[in-house]
Amino acid sequence: MNMLPSVIRRHLAALRAVLVFTAVLGVAYPLAVTGVAQLPGLKDRAAGSYVSADGERVGSALIGQSFTGADGKPLKQYFQSRPSAAGDGYDPTATSASNLGPEDVVDTGDRESLLTTVCATSKAVGELEGVDGSRPYCTEGGVGAVLSVLGPRDASGAVTRPTRVISVNEPCPAVPFRTGYRGVEVECAGGQDPRAGRIVPIRGEAPGKPAVPADAVTSSGSGLDPHISTAYADLQAGRIAEVRGIPAGTVRKLIDGETTGRALGFMGEPAVNVLKLNIALDKAAPYRG
Repeated sequence: MNMLPSVIRRHLAALRAVLVFTAVLGVAYPLAVTGVAQLPGLKDRAAGSYVSADGERVGSALIGQSFTGADGKPLKQYFQSRPSAAGDGYDPTATSASNLGPEDVVDTGDRESLLTTVCATSKAVGELEGVDGSRPYCTEGGVGAVLSVLGPRDASGAVTRPTRVISVNEPCPAVPFRTGYRGVEVECAGGQDPRAGRIVPIRGEAPGKPAVPADAVTSSGSGLDPHISTAYADLQAGRIAEVRGIPAGTVRKLIDGETTGRALGFMGEPAVNVLKLNIALDKAAPYRG
């Protein structure tokens, strides 16, 4: 007959449970996972998938990085990665997306809208690569082409007769991207609350398929994607060839060599690892600038 008080028996049972779970989950399981991770084909990934150049680790094949100078501007001799919203960029300790959606089109005093960020980035990439960086719903100046239309509304919320129209992403004294809207002169933004009017994005005359690919102007969900699309890599090939003084065909062969196919043969799109491509580029055609 157990003569221990029930309180002590319960504490002993709890202690035994703690010891068992500590042994199984705190010792045996981690050792088992570590052992499996050492199997051929898994060891490299488990160790961080480090990439080396000239005998030194320069990054990971699984985590992207920026190729910019001390001034933050792109190094023209290298392929550029897609944007990152993780911390200050590709920070593994702050992996995240911007959490902004397609309806985020109005700039505020402390933050650019997603639309303006995309417009500005596309304009900058277009200038870097020597192509048309325009996109639908973007002004020539690289901000979201969005109007706030004020006036009487019908039951659906549509403005029946505009009385005032404001270009909400172009602060005064900027000249608005269009002079008028439905017979009303468009004003620059002068501190008015854009929510007072109906928000109307203007598509403009930019091509439906922009020259600058989507992954050149948007970050990945993790903010750490080390890959770019083949379209974005091809867009940069001409600049790389000119800066390094090599044939464009040579650059495109390097792109092909670092292109991976679709996952399992059918998921996603072919992609190019930017770090590995830049390492291959330095080996094939060292930069002499």
